Amino acid sequence: MRHRKSFNHLGRTSSHRKAMLSNMASSLILHKRINTTVAKAKALRMYVEPLITKAKEDTTHSRRVVFSYLQDKFAVTELFREISGKIADRPGGYTRVIKLGKRLGDNAEMAMIELVDYNEQMLSEKVTKKKKSTRRRGGAKKKAVETTVAETPAAKVEEPKAEEVKAEVKEETKVEEKKEVKADDKPEKKAE
Repeated sequence: MRHRKSFNHLGRTSSHRKAMLSNMASSLILHKRINTTVAKAKALRMYVEPLITKAKEDTTHSRRVVFSYLQDKFAVTELFREISGKIADRPGGYTRVIKLGKRLGDNAEMAMIELVDYNEQMLSEKVTKKKKSTRRRGGAKKKAVETTVAETPAAKVEEPKAEEVKAEVKEETKVEEKKEVKADDKPEKKAE
């Protein structure tokens, strides 16, 4: 029975599991986002978040502790230089797991795990989101205001201008025709 045992062994021996999580954590730190199964993503989240918290304090001791878990000096450097600066004010929850559906080969649930502060699309959506207003009565008034805005003089300015231009062109052509007619009406003077 597994009463109160929340640790997922992932069907591996201890050494295999530690090596796999270490490699996945290094990949996540270097690439900021990786695709894996849901179970591995949840296990990785429990493995990597304490390391990111440790990286907030840049001391030799904390670097050595993180290196003992990751065994990758490039990942440690990236974690302490780049990532720790971005997550300095965040109190936790550095990763996000997004489910992607089932894998084609074995129907395993797939997920994408990413560092929260490095998803530019989600950060920009938060900024552009509009505040949700409360629903109130008076929908007819709102529609009336929208229609009056659509019928403002600024919207009608374009039509008279186009008509004025057409009228001016017609007048100019009439004046030119009159000049031609007047020139034709005058009898030619014969040289005597």
